[in-house]
Amino acid sequence: MENRMEKTFSGLREENKKGLIGYITAGDPNLDFLKSLLKAMEDGGADVIEIGVPFSDPLADGPVIQKAAQRALKNGFSVDKLFDTLKDIRKEVSTPLVFLVYYNTIFAYGEEKFIEKCAACGIDGLIIPDLPLEEQEVLKADLKKVNMSLIPLVAPTSEERIKNIVDDASGFVYCVTSLGVTGVRSEFSIDLRKYIEKIRKNTTLPLCLGFGIGDVEKAKEFSVFADGIIIGSVLVKKVEEIGKGEATIVDLRNLVKSFKDAIL
Repeated sequence: MENRMEKTFSGLREENKKGLIGYITAGDPNLDFLKSLLKAMEDGGADVIEIGVPFSDPLADGPVIQKAAQRALKNGFSVDKLFDTLKDIRKEVSTPLVFLVYYNTIFAYGEEKFIEKCAACGIDGLIIPDLPLEEQEVLKADLKKVNMSLIPLVAPTSEERIKNIVDDASGFVYCVTSLGVTGVRSEFSIDLRKYIEKIRKNTTLPLCLGFGIGDVEKAKEFSVFADGIIIGSVLVKKVEEIGKGEATIVDLRNLVKSFKDAIL
């Protein structure tokens, strides 16, 4: 049975459209804001929303997202509070929701309980940057039981490694534009079109490019050959401005819309 996320990508494919995945950090500026942030992103046209679960040592995150996690943790963020908040939000937000969560967080919470709570509040998939491929099998099987996807992260690597990563994956493939951490980049060191072609030989899943895409021109350029574009730091910066009173929820909606309009 398709989950919300798979239905969304099937619909986009049928209409020959590209997907926009937007990332924000849960609890920044605080969890009370989460509903209005998610609604703004949904209204702006985000096809999938990635929610970062704050962690004290986020290895894959650049400075913008690290600071957002620090602000959230300082403001009393907890995983239990996040689940409670999302249960309420799910009544009003129908967009597929994905957690970007470090395995340490899942392990500390209890894997079985974490998955159970995710399913109960309508999470459609998990992205786990610090869980090695060799240790994913059991978790992947447990997620399938509740119709959730373990979304693979693929970095520029050998074709054999790519094949192993995407084998039996579901949801979409998070194609990392470059090695290193998240954050807006002005240049990309590899031929991204060839990189996407290499991955496409090994899977029929939607291929979404992320890490470093911070302007609509780049998003438009890359959407020609990718199935979706992932934007994070540019949205997290906008949320930081909202927290300081320098921007509004409408500004976030309009920013998301500008990216969505660019990649159609």
